[in-house]
Amino acid sequence: MKNRTSPLNPVAAGIKIALTGSTVLLMAAAGFTAQAQEAATDKKAEENVEKIVVVGSRGAPRSVGDSAVPVDVISADEFTSQGPSDMMTLMSSVVPSFNVNSQPINDASTLVRPANLRGLPPDSTLVLVNGKRRHRSAVITFLGSGLSDGSQGPDISVIPSIALKQVEILRDGAAAQYGSDAIAGVINFRLKDANEGGAVEIKTGQHYEGDGDLRQISANIGLPFSDNGFANFSTEFKQSDPTSRSVQRGDAGALAANGNTQIQNPAQVWGSPEFKRDFKLFGNIGLEVAKNKEFYMFGNFAERDVEGGFYFRNPQTRGGVYSNDGGSTLLIGNTDSTKGACPTISLTGKNYSQVSSAVSALPAHCFTFFSMLPGGFTPKFGGIVTDAALASGIKGELDSGWNFDLSSSYGRSEVDFYIKNTINASMGSATPRDFKTGKYVQQEQAVNYDMNKMIDVEFLPYPLAVAGGLEYHIDTFEIYAGDKDSFQVGPLASQGFGIGSNGFPGFKPDDAGSFTRYNYAGYVEFGAEVTETFRTDLAARFENYEDFGSTSNFKATGRLQVSDEFALRGAASTGFRAPTIGQSMVRNVTTSFTAGKGLVDNATLPPTHPISVLKGGKPLTPEESVNLSFGGVVEIDDLYMTVDYFNIAVDDRISQSSSQELTPADITALLALGVSDASSYAGVKYFTNDFDTTTQGVDFVANYGLDAMGGRTTLALAANWTSTTVDNHSSNINEAKVKQIEDGLPHVRGSFTVSQNNGDIRGYVRLNYFGNYFEDHADSGALRVEDDGLPLFLGSEMTLDVEATYVIDENFEVSLGANNLLDETPDENRWADVLGAQYPTTAVMGFNGGFYYGRLNYKF
Repeated sequence: MKNRTSPLNPVAAGIKIALTGSTVLLMAAAGFTAQAQEAATDKKAEENVEKIVVVGSRGAPRSVGDSAVPVDVISADEFTSQGPSDMMTLMSSVVPSFNVNSQPINDASTLVRPANLRGLPPDSTLVLVNGKRRHRSAVITFLGSGLSDGSQGPDISVIPSIALKQVEILRDGAAAQYGSDAIAGVINFRLKDANEGGAVEIKTGQHYEGDGDLRQISANIGLPFSDNGFANFSTEFKQSDPTSRSVQRGDAGALAANGNTQIQNPAQVWGSPEFKRDFKLFGNIGLEVAKNKEFYMFGNFAERDVEGGFYFRNPQTRGGVYSNDGGSTLLIGNTDSTKGACPTISLTGKNYSQVSSAVSALPAHCFTFFSMLPGGFTPKFGGIVTDAALASGIKGELDSGWNFDLSSSYGRSEVDFYIKNTINASMGSATPRDFKTGKYVQQEQAVNYDMNKMIDVEFLPYPLAVAGGLEYHIDTFEIYAGDKDSFQVGPLASQGFGIGSNGFPGFKPDDAGSFTRYNYAGYVEFGAEVTETFRTDLAARFENYEDFGSTSNFKATGRLQVSDEFALRGAASTGFRAPTIGQSMVRNVTTSFTAGKGLVDNATLPPTHPISVLKGGKPLTPEESVNLSFGGVVEIDDLYMTVDYFNIAVDDRISQSSSQELTPADITALLALGVSDASSYAGVKYFTNDFDTTTQGVDFVANYGLDAMGGRTTLALAANWTSTTVDNHSSNINEAKVKQIEDGLPHVRGSFTVSQNNGDIRGYVRLNYFGNYFEDHADSGALRVEDDGLPLFLGSEMTLDVEATYVIDENFEVSLGANNLLDETPDENRWADVLGAQYPTTAVMGFNGGFYYGRLNYKF
């Protein structure tokens, strides 16, 4: 029995597997195109090259067709042949169950956009690079359109597409194999490992509206690292201009109509932020150091400066700046009480000229921001995001036949916040206009040891695949204070003027600190070919966390080859997501729109902070999940088709609570307890285990290749239906947030792609479908208009993408294309006059309209 091999495992069977750049889809979730397929003599032979993946099983790698769970493979060329340049947008373009939207005026979400796989928040998807866990971003999504509120996931936008060999997406729960976060699935980015050749890519584009100009250059080079290794490096630099899809706000328009010539039009800009600079560098090194032993190391450095819009500060109503009684009278500060009291200036029924004249007549010791900024002001919020990581290890085969992998990794994400064109109102006329408000830092360190082996077992017809491993992990979250002026209590604070940089007060020294947690884990997995047609895998994992204790999770999968053309597969597993140390300890203040009150400052505090405890906060515990999936695979000549159903039940989901209003009685009680900043906030949010959900859906993929039109034609149809139900929740979660969680993403997304390759000329046409969805505009917090809600029930849309490529010679090729060729936009925003957004801000299809681009590629 020593030489038995499994017919279902091409690696164990010794079948020669080629990992090529062929883009003909064998397994995908997204209408992947075949436009970059090399003009080979035998194109069908190239299509039949099997894709090997390392996700889905911790044992020996296997082909996607033999996997018992759905795994999608996206080749590097799929990302190259796209108009968008951001990795999150690229993923959304080719995977219907992966959703990401623009984040205008959403605080830190503008800097690192949240993405959703299978209708779950970003931190429910585990991200790997070369099979190693990727660290989280320091950005916590305080404003995430309901579904992503409070999430803290990895930042995949730091990965340049030119660095990738392929991307593997496991669409199934995998916490029993990989640990926390792998509830929705696992995404593994595999880096290029060539030891020769390279490429340079120049891309430019613009939206049909004439804004959002893109300028990008990317490069990759493969070098020999002695005779037995490789060193592969990739870099990218990008700049992009902001966009604006705005109309004039109703209140700003009324002020202008009343004679205020200082009002800008539009007063508030809704659009994509400006990328002032976006630099990325990745390296991947491998070296054979002994027989069957390989040293490897890979890492990255990235930095980008992103600046976006913010809310307009009305010069008659903004609390703490212009008026504290809703716009009835002007807020006036007395800078020298020895010179007498300051007069009251009524705003009711007055035009701009009348108010301006009254302000001009004020004594010198009476100060109002109306004299300094008569047209109000609109801050600009941004940050510098820095990301770095390094992983290294040694892997190979021991004399005993066991394969091993010993590795260590370190990752660090930093976001340094700033806000411009604003004020610290309490400082009066001495206020600066630009502030550095502090930074968050997320650090992660890990040591892993993994082993696997094929072992002969007497009662099994084929060897048993055995895998196991140990992991030790340290998480650190740090808060650094902002500059003094960003949180300083100025001399006018006692007279009702707001404290700190307006819109995003700086982190105070009391908020600063470093918070650390460790955890350790062990797992085992067994995979058996029970018969020539049936395979099963069993996995178990134990994990212990310093703060909340231990958790155990399990997984079982099965695959039945019913015939040569048809197979059934299914899986059942339990999972968990540990609360991040950032979610447990973070402090932040955001300005948001509240129904009936306009713009107010709300604090996000640790759930164990006295203010949070007063409003129901409790220590966080892990989310727990149960995943079920089953489906089928059909392979008939040039037709490849899969359909998979999934059901994910998640209990004790972690999210931000809705804002809890602080009443005068609450503030009095807190001040009595010594909570000195209790009076600074209108409300408080905190992270909470507050609701349970069930998410179910179906993924369908069909691909067919044929010889037509003098070349090779590939047809690809992909569709996803996902539905989430909030099973129960506490009063901390309002009805509008429930509606956003359930309907904030389209239930149905799909794409149909026709790609043609005629050698020197190739191209594709892709039709995209986005189903109905709901938006609680500006997070109003209410579903009904009579409750001051701003609900938007939005219809389905379709867009068309096209690209054509001409191969000039063996080194150069040029491409022209358009995303959203017909310049489609979402339904217009019925509440546009409230805050000035022309379109819904959470549309997955985007709201910028068509984008055309050109690309020049040089390969060597």
